[in-house]
Amino acid sequence: MGPKTPDIISSYERPVVLVVDDSPDSLTAISELLKRHYQVKVAQHGERALTLIDKCIPDLILLDIVMPVMNGYETCQRIKANKEWRDIPVIFLTSKNDIEAESRCFELGAEDFISKPVNPISLFSRVKTHLMLKQAKDSLKNQNQFLESEINRRIGEVTTIQEVSIMALASLAETRDRETGFHIQRTKLFVKAVCDYLLEHSLYEDQLNSEIADLLIASSPLHDIGKVGIPDSILLKPGKLTSEEFEVIKTHTTLGRDALAKTEHMLKHEESFFRYPKEIVCYHHERWDGLGYPEGLKAEDIPLSARIVALADVYDALTSKRVYKPAYSHTFAMENIANESGRHFDPVLAEVFRSISDTFQEIKEQYKDEAD
Repeated sequence: MGPKTPDIISSYERPVVLVVDDSPDSLTAISELLKRHYQVKVAQHGERALTLIDKCIPDLILLDIVMPVMNGYETCQRIKANKEWRDIPVIFLTSKNDIEAESRCFELGAEDFISKPVNPISLFSRVKTHLMLKQAKDSLKNQNQFLESEINRRIGEVTTIQEVSIMALASLAETRDRETGFHIQRTKLFVKAVCDYLLEHSLYEDQLNSEIADLLIASSPLHDIGKVGIPDSILLKPGKLTSEEFEVIKTHTTLGRDALAKTEHMLKHEESFFRYPKEIVCYHHERWDGLGYPEGLKAEDIPLSARIVALADVYDALTSKRVYKPAYSHTFAMENIANESGRHFDPVLAEVFRSISDTFQEIKEQYKDEAD
C-alpha cells in the first residue's frame, strides 16, 4: 500500500488570502483557521497591505476597519481604484457592526461584511464561497478574452483574404494594360492619405469614420475592374479614341458595378462590404459640376468614396506616362487639380490635396514606373 495522499493541495496551487488586522490575536486565529487550505499572508495596517498586494496579488482580502496608519475604508478604496486589483474580493471583518459602517463598506466595493467576534465556520464558508465566485469570474473573463482574441484573429484573416482578393482581381484587370504599372498600389495609398487627413481634421465626419475609411481604402484598387469587359482594340489603342470608342470605354464603370452587384446578389442579402466597391467602380468618373459619367451626378450626389478615388486617379494619370501623353510634373498636377476645384473635383478634397500634396509626391516617387 502506497503512502496516504495528503488532503490538501500543494502550497503553490492554493489560493492566497491576505488578512489585514492590527490585532495580533485576530491575525493568529484567522491564520490558523485558514492555513490548512489556503496560503495566508498578514498585514497589521493598510499601508503594509498595499505593499504586499503590489508584490503578489492575493485571491481574497480579509480587512479590518479600525487600524493605525491606514484604516480599512481607505485601504479598500485604494484597492478598488487600481484597475489591476479591483477584482480582488474584499471581506470586511470588524467590530463596527452598525448599519452605517456596513453600508459604507459595500459602497466602497466590498463583497461581504462580517461582524466580530467571528464564527469560524461562517468565516471559512464565506471565504470559500467568495473564492469560488472569483474563480468562476476569472474563468469566464479568460474565456471571454480568448473568444475576443479568436474573433479578432478570424476577422483579421477575413479582412486579409478580402484585401488580397481585391488586389488579385485588380491586378488581373491591370495586366490587360501593361502601361499602368504600380497604378493600383499608388491609388490605394493616395486614397489612404486623403482618408487619414479627413479623419484627423473631422471633415465629412457624417460620412466617414475609421471603419468606413478602411473599407474605402481596401476597395479603391477595384476602380477600373470593369475594363476587363472593354475590347483590346479600344482599351489598348495607342491613338486618340473616336467618340464612339470613348462611349465604349465609359461603360467600364457600369460593367464593373454590375459584376460586383451580381457577386453581392449571390450572397442573398446586401452586404455593406460591397457598397464602397460599387460606388467607387461606378462613379469615380463623375464630376463635381455634373459633366461626368455614367449618370452625370453632381456635387454631393456623387458618393464621397468615388470623389476621393477620382482625385487620386486623376493625379496618378497626370503624373504617369501613356502612349498618348508624357508624364506631367507634380507641379503641373497640383495646378490642374487646383484649377478644377469646383468643376471636376470636390472643393474640400481639392484643398485637402493641396495640404498633403507632398505625401502624394512621395508615394509617386516610391512607386515610380520605369516608363515615367
